[in-house]
Amino acid sequence: MSSFRLKIVTPDGQMFDGDAESLLVRTVTGDVCILPRHINYVTALGMGEAKIVTNGETRRAACIGGMLSVTGDVVRLVPTTFEWAENIDDARARRAEEEAKEKLSHTDRYSRHELDIAEAKLHRALVRRSVAERRIR
Repeated sequence: MSSFRLKIVTPDGQMFDGDAESLLVRTVTGDVCILPRHINYVTALGMGEAKIVTNGETRRAACIGGMLSVTGDVVRLVPTTFEWAENIDDARARRAEEEAKEKLSHTDRYSRHELDIAEAKLHRALVRRSVAERRIR
């Protein structure tokens, strides 16, 4: 099967550098699937699950924020946060979800900015938990 070079780099370092058959990620405008011989492309990433098919195997990760670029036969995924499913601490994600929900239940105590941050944290926790749950199945 055809493949392309995929490089995944976060502020914490390189997460992946190898050949892939496909990459499915959430952008700010919806999901996009990158296949071999894709046109040159640049977009901002949203919050969601990333699915990478490499050597016929699918790997999943929580992928949040950042950029995606396709130039020639090299795909660069530069997310703000990227966690492989097997590395997600479900208990920590559950605590983050509960803390965000608690803050959001008291809208009178917090500024709009603080509530916006809590909403983002809740969304991130839900993405992480969803990816972790799929790992278990």
